[in-house]
Amino acid sequence: MTTRAEDFSSRALEWPAARTIRRLLGHRGALAGLGMVCFLVLLVLLAPLLTPLDPTKVNPSSALQPPSLQHPMGTDNLGRDVWTRFLYGGRISLRVGLIAVAIGAGAGTGLGLLSGFYGRWVDAALSWFIEIMLAFPGLLLALVIVTILGPGLANVMVAVGIAFIPSFMRVARGSVLAMREQAFVEAAAALGSSDLRIMFLHILPNILRPLLVLATLGTGTAILEGAALSFLGLGAQPPSPEWGAMLNAGQSFIRQGWWVAVFPGLGIFLAVLAINLLGDGLSDVVSREASLQIKETG
Repeated sequence: MTTRAEDFSSRALEWPAARTIRRLLGHRGALAGLGMVCFLVLLVLLAPLLTPLDPTKVNPSSALQPPSLQHPMGTDNLGRDVWTRFLYGGRISLRVGLIAVAIGAGAGTGLGLLSGFYGRWVDAALSWFIEIMLAFPGLLLALVIVTILGPGLANVMVAVGIAFIPSFMRVARGSVLAMREQAFVEAAAALGSSDLRIMFLHILPNILRPLLVLATLGTGTAILEGAALSFLGLGAQPPSPEWGAMLNAGQSFIRQGWWVAVFPGLGIFLAVLAINLLGDGLSDVVSREASLQIKETG
């Protein structure tokens, strides 16, 4: 039986990232979400192996066939295999979510670092800019931006990414304000390190955990917003398969062929649910790690 001192020593010597991963894998919700995410990603990546059909090839003679062994998810109004379009559409929807969050995280974190590190007029100017963006709901802001830029997947990614900038900036700014007064930051400045070196090599690695949680949860929201914009006709353009666009096309045939709209809607639901489960679990683990660090340092 280990003593309290030995247990504390073993935790202190354990790599923080390894401990976080171990705790994450022990979280039931996070583990379920991670399993679902891995399954969906594997499914869409193996699309060419899982179906030999072309997702855009039209076959009017097979229009609106119900699910069968030949067509597991039926066919749409143009005779295209819904299973094939579901797989390739998942590639697009997941890519939209990841790229949009990457845009928002990169720009927002950079602005947050500048705002929190320099303070004064830099902080005031950037905070004023972000307050203006926060006056609009995220989806509405993305809708305005994509309307200005024009329809298309690339513009949807940019629009949704820009809508995420305020969230990442506020989290990064708050973390930097707490971190810049730490002794190791002051020591780096005293040793002559440049501002960029201090921000990106000393501060940024220590504020990644809350940003990672936000990015994980934001990916599900980005997928949902990207699908919503495609549903409105501003995202993926025909004949490209995308879950939101497929949902829009299937709503006109919901009585004759419910499967055309139900399966892409189910894909959106499962993807968002899985990512939210993973994000919630990661948030719990990060909160526990932060509490543990406070106890250990105290």
